[in-house]
Amino acid sequence: MNIAFIGLGNMGAPMASNLVKAGHSVTVFDLVESAMQALESEGARRAESTEAATKGAEVIISMLPAGVHVKGLYLGRDGAPGLLEALETDADNTKPLIIDASTISPEDAREVAAAAREHGLTWLDAPVSGGVGGAKAGALTFIVGGSAEGFEQARPVLEAMGKNIFHAGESGAGQVAKICNNMLLGILMSGTAEALALGVKNGMDPAVLSEIMKQSSGGNWALNVYNPWPGVMEGSAASRDYQGGFLTDLMAKDLGLAWELALGSKSTVPMGSQARNLFALHSAQGSGSLDFSSIQKLYREGE
Repeated sequence: MNIAFIGLGNMGAPMASNLVKAGHSVTVFDLVESAMQALESEGARRAESTEAATKGAEVIISMLPAGVHVKGLYLGRDGAPGLLEALETDADNTKPLIIDASTISPEDAREVAAAAREHGLTWLDAPVSGGVGGAKAGALTFIVGGSAEGFEQARPVLEAMGKNIFHAGESGAGQVAKICNNMLLGILMSGTAEALALGVKNGMDPAVLSEIMKQSSGGNWALNVYNPWPGVMEGSAASRDYQGGFLTDLMAKDLGLAWELALGSKSTVPMGSQARNLFALHSAQGSGSLDFSSIQKLYREGE
C-alpha cells in the first residue's frame, strides 16, 4: 500500500522502518532532516511537507508527541488550514484511512475524529504500548478507537508493526485504555525503582534482588524486560545511561492525562497522582530527556 508516515521520533522511526520491510511504499516526513535521511536509506521516500507526504496515500499514519501537535497537523493552527483540508480524493474517488498512533487526551481524539468525519474521512486513534524495543521488533500493541469498519481496514497495516491489535471501542476509547495502561506503568516503574533502591541501600546486589523479585509476587514488566537499575539488564535504557526509549517528559505528560481523565470522571487515583508528582519532579530536575526508567536516579540521590 501507499503509506504516508508523519513523525519519526524514537517510536515512529522503527515503526515506519517495519512498514518498509513489509513491502509497503512509504513516504515519510519529519521536522528533523536526519530522521528522514535514515528512513530514506532503508527505502522510504522523503517528502518536503506533510501535504507532499500524503499526496496519493491510501493510509496516513502519524506519531507525534502530544495533542497540540496532532490537532495542529490535522485541524490547523494560527489561521493555517490543517491536513484534513488538504487531503484530496484519488482517481478511484476513495479517501485515505488516517491512523494516529500518538498518545493524546480522549477529548482531543474525539474532536479530530469528528472533524475527519465532516470531511468524509475515517480517523482512528491508535496509541501503542511496547516501547522502543517493541517498535523495533514489530511487536507493539495497538489500542484502537474508532469505527469497527475502520479498525478492520487498518488491521493489515498495524500487523506489520505490532503483534497485539485491540479494538477498544469508539473514537477516544483507544486513548482511555492507553492512559490507564501508562498510569499503571508509571506506578510500576516508580515502585520498582523504590524497591531496588531500598534493597541496595541495605546491602543487596541489584541483579540478585531483581531476580528474586522477578520470580516472586513482586514480579512485573519493569523487572522482567525494562529493569531501571544500570547494568542489571543488558540492552536496557538503564544500561545505556538512560538514553533513548520513552522519555521522562512523555511519561509525565501521560500521567497528567490520567489526572485530567480522573478529574473529569471524578475517579480516585491516589497512586497515579503520586506517580505523576514523582515523574514531574524528576523531569523538573533536568531528566526530562532521559528514558522514564531514569526515575531510579531520584531514589539514588546522595549516594
